[in-house]
Amino acid sequence: MPYNVKDISLAPKGKEKIEWVQRHMPVLEHIKREFEEKKPFKGITIASCLHLEPKTINLGLTLMAGGAEVAMTGCNPLSTQDDAAAAGASLGLNIYGWRGETTQEYYENIHRVLDHEPDILIDDGADMIFLTHRERPELLDKIKGACEETTTGIHRLRAMAEDGALRFPVVAVNDAYTKYLFDNRYGTGQSTLDSIMGTTNMLIAGKTVVICGYGWCGRGIAMRAEGLGANVIITEVDPIRALEARMDGFRVMKVNEAVKYADILITATGNIDVVSLEDFKKMKDGCIMANAGHFNVEINRDDLLSLSVDNRIIKEDIEEFILSDGRRLYLLAEGRLVNLASSRGQGHPAEIMDMSFSLQALSAQHLLSMDYEPGVYKSPDEIDLKVARLKLESMNIEIDELTPRQVEYLSNWQEGT
Repeated sequence: MPYNVKDISLAPKGKEKIEWVQRHMPVLEHIKREFEEKKPFKGITIASCLHLEPKTINLGLTLMAGGAEVAMTGCNPLSTQDDAAAAGASLGLNIYGWRGETTQEYYENIHRVLDHEPDILIDDGADMIFLTHRERPELLDKIKGACEETTTGIHRLRAMAEDGALRFPVVAVNDAYTKYLFDNRYGTGQSTLDSIMGTTNMLIAGKTVVICGYGWCGRGIAMRAEGLGANVIITEVDPIRALEARMDGFRVMKVNEAVKYADILITATGNIDVVSLEDFKKMKDGCIMANAGHFNVEINRDDLLSLSVDNRIIKEDIEEFILSDGRRLYLLAEGRLVNLASSRGQGHPAEIMDMSFSLQALSAQHLLSMDYEPGVYKSPDEIDLKVARLKLESMNIEIDELTPRQVEYLSNWQEGT
């Protein structure tokens, strides 16, 4: 199998990591057994642009068990774990990627994956889908559809669809309940704080943590920061989410006001310039900034540089910016997705990605059986429910079922008390 990884000799170490996560991804292992028996992807090529780490490799192995040829690359230049990538290549996946890619190398690797002429794309952030439309239009007629993993990617794809530019259907895996309720909230919440603590070795308790954005990711980060003893402030643009944050017990204020109090600031919006020039001017000395959104556009590093008289890497994944007045501000992992781009980041726990990647695998299978027009579609409810049931089963949890009388009662509008 063709591959392009940093060091194939790292494969044994990567296999150990993959075996560990497989032990904690029972739903995906169940689906893998189904795929091995039915071979739904026989003759199908699947290309993915996801964070190349052990849990993602396990998804690739699951698709391969279903008969697919699988080509994979990373969706972030800093999130690839080289030992996991090497292990995937040694196990028969077509892997292209390594930690520390340049921007040019990043896009070259996406092209290498697309050179396999895929039938289905699995994306995280929509870079591969966008690149296919812009630079590889000869592939568009062959592609049956795609699955998109994250909120940022869904925003981009819905904009493409509204402009009439999207040429094939995309399943919005991110919009499935068993994705955003668990991955975005519990996964992002834990992995973001894990990475910040591992990178900085700083105490969270007693600090003021400002979280920009109170979507499901922001909610999860706020919940975990509060649990660690932080004083949490939320910033928002949506009045309903802002009100919810206040009702959840957090202070809510504008970014430009909140930054005055921040010991740690975390962005989780998916938007650009959330923290920029005027905000840096008001930050207190020693503020640590991290981004939990997909792209490194939320914290404007160019603005920060323009205010700085010096900057340096003070510790791995920690960049220090010295301002003219002597204040020092710190940016983690170049402002990229901190829970994976930091060398201490491991991404979401395996138990969480078990659900998300099960949704990806089943949604890819679903695309083969449907004849959708170009557009963005929610992952079907039956897939969502299957993943939830399998997850409960793996946890030895049983739930009630409605009795026939209860079903009849709920469907009979004439029956009251």
